[in-house]
Amino acid sequence: ATHARAAGAPPTIAPARELPTQWHGVPVRPLALSSVEQRFAERFPGRIARLTDGRQIVVLRDVAVPTRMLHPAADCYRALGYRIESEQLERSADGNDASVQRCFTARKSRVALRVCEQIEDAHGQRFADTSAWYWAAALGRSQGPWRAVTVTRALPAGSA
Repeated sequence: ATHARAAGAPPTIAPARELPTQWHGVPVRPLALSSVEQRFAERFPGRIARLTDGRQIVVLRDVAVPTRMLHPAADCYRALGYRIESEQLERSADGNDASVQRCFTARKSRVALRVCEQIEDAHGQRFADTSAWYWAAALGRSQGPWRAVTVTRALPAGSA
């Protein structure tokens, strides 16, 4: 089951989790959602927040139930016209050696972005693959609420 909601039914909102005031030890501030994100957020069965530390953007998506609307970031960037390159698993930037995240480069025109994402459950179990998270959550092997974290930073012009 995909846990789709009936037309007109309100989305299931994830319990409010406090937004971080720091990201990896650097102060962050909230940003408004883009118009595309705002339209998506109106249908999303959870909460979406954007933060920045001045050099990167952190998007937090919180959900309380397994949902197919928690798309991989690469799908979102493709839908916006970006070409996805160098998709791979990497160690998480938070220093947790046991944790991996999915990273890729998104390119459109002269813009090159480095994007990394992972999903964490209520017990600290992390997923670099959205499909693996969905099935673990749907089958009760991962407990919510869940937070998907996508970190995006611009790459210098001409970067590989």
